[in-house]
Amino acid sequence: MKTIVLGVESTAHTFGVGIVKEREIIADTRYRYEPEKGGIHPREAALYFMNIGPSAISEALRSAGISARDLTGVAVALGPGLGPCLRVGATHARAMAAYLNKPLIPVNHAVAHIEVGKLVTNVKDPLIVYLSGGNTLIAAFNEGRYRVFGETLDIALGNFMDTFVREIGLAPPYVVNGVHQLDRCAEKGKELIDLPYVVKGQDVSFSGLLTAALRAVRRGVPIENVCYSVREIAYSAIVEVSERALVHTDKKEVLVVGGVAASKYLKEKFEIMSSSRGVELAIVPPKYAVDNGVMIAWTGLLAFKSGITIEPERAYVRQRWRLDDVDIPWFGQ
Repeated sequence: MKTIVLGVESTAHTFGVGIVKEREIIADTRYRYEPEKGGIHPREAALYFMNIGPSAISEALRSAGISARDLTGVAVALGPGLGPCLRVGATHARAMAAYLNKPLIPVNHAVAHIEVGKLVTNVKDPLIVYLSGGNTLIAAFNEGRYRVFGETLDIALGNFMDTFVREIGLAPPYVVNGVHQLDRCAEKGKELIDLPYVVKGQDVSFSGLLTAALRAVRRGVPIENVCYSVREIAYSAIVEVSERALVHTDKKEVLVVGGVAASKYLKEKFEIMSSSRGVELAIVPPKYAVDNGVMIAWTGLLAFKSGITIEPERAYVRQRWRLDDVDIPWFGQ
């Protein structure tokens, strides 16, 4: 009998429900919380998730053409993420698992981004560049876990980009037709202005760049030029630390995952770097670069086949559950 796992994602702005049957994706339902202004309001997002959660799960099951009883197990992202949002997804998943008497499978959100990226790109043992709203890190598998070789020292790249465009009045929405407002604004820029470029070993920092860029806008520097400079500096810093980690780890593949991976300008920079290093570049398709339930379901299936489950009453959310705290017994299988 084939293994069928339903996955629930609710770490931030997206309530996603995915269902996988072995390596086949058979359902992918998503509902995204969009604030009227500002950034994500965790409690408001959690209330939205509470309202749409049951219908999202039912929709996914209908799309897959199965009943809940057909499931082998239920997987849920228990962290990292926003506490109120995580708790809603955990509540739904715990209830399903308990009611159906099915195994509950704990999934780390960051690990799930990596595993779905490997699934859809077919890379095996890459250097991982994980870029999203809440995470920015460089990792690679070593001795049973994904080890972090570099990360942001302050704010994540996606959070930095969202904050900047919001503060200068370009967002929300942050992404329009698949293009981030920073990239859209930068397309009109013509001049590179002087802004901080902070790389420390294999780590990056964006707080100083954010402050300096906002000050430049306030003193009258054309917004398009500031956007162009911000994009070039931030993306170049990411590529620089990735190249350093590539040399350090001697990996032959590079996998870029997370929501920021959708940027064609970032892709161009990685293509140049990968070509010069003679390594294979894989960038997760935009559909699976953003948060989704499929990545939770697929990682849950891998974990389940490795004997990883959790009792519903012990399935606590972990807002700061680090990538390198997770054992990966299925690697290479």
